[in-house]
Amino acid sequence: MKKISFLFVLLMGIVNAQKFTPAEISIINQGDRTTALPIYQTTDEHQHKTLLSPSSEIEATDPHTAVLVKRMKESLLSTDGGVGIAAPQVGINRRVIWVQRFDKDGEPLEYFINPVIVWKSDIQNLGPEGDLSIPDFRDQFYRSKVIQLEYVDLKGQKYTEIVEGFTAVIFQHEIDHLFGILISDKKEREKNDAYRKVDAYQKSDLKRR
Repeated sequence: MKKISFLFVLLMGIVNAQKFTPAEISIINQGDRTTALPIYQTTDEHQHKTLLSPSSEIEATDPHTAVLVKRMKESLLSTDGGVGIAAPQVGINRRVIWVQRFDKDGEPLEYFINPVIVWKSDIQNLGPEGDLSIPDFRDQFYRSKVIQLEYVDLKGQKYTEIVEGFTAVIFQHEIDHLFGILISDKKEREKNDAYRKVDAYQKSDLKRR
């Protein structure tokens, strides 16, 4: 049922994905197109509003998408130790993220277009998180220990994979950005929730139910 639901969402996304607006194209192409885009901050009222807005599906094969993906990577590389970034953080409310894959050899950076979490484990991680867009903020947050992810690449090819541990935490953090959810707001929502604490770096023997 969940697989069918994802396919429905994906197909609807393809149908509903709109061309980039002139304003989005202007942001994507500003300055030198091979360099980093500025990272939006919550301290700026206009930028904060963008960060709080939900993101829409993106056309993977649109040439502007490739430029956005490349410049987002440069933005992430320009930070001091950043491990992930979402398109709203460079001013584009579209569903694109970069994640550092600590679960792979060499810990590579990888991009994901229209990512969807189709399943989460009930067991939660408790671990520290910060945010490139929120200056001087860091706290402990709960995240599902294991997730199943669906996404496409720049050619529109679909993929699915299971991710766990700290890398799963990064995915959940960045995908939250696509819904306009910031960790500063998430902390308030979690105050009355109860979870089982586990080590974010500990490998899991969980199998999907």
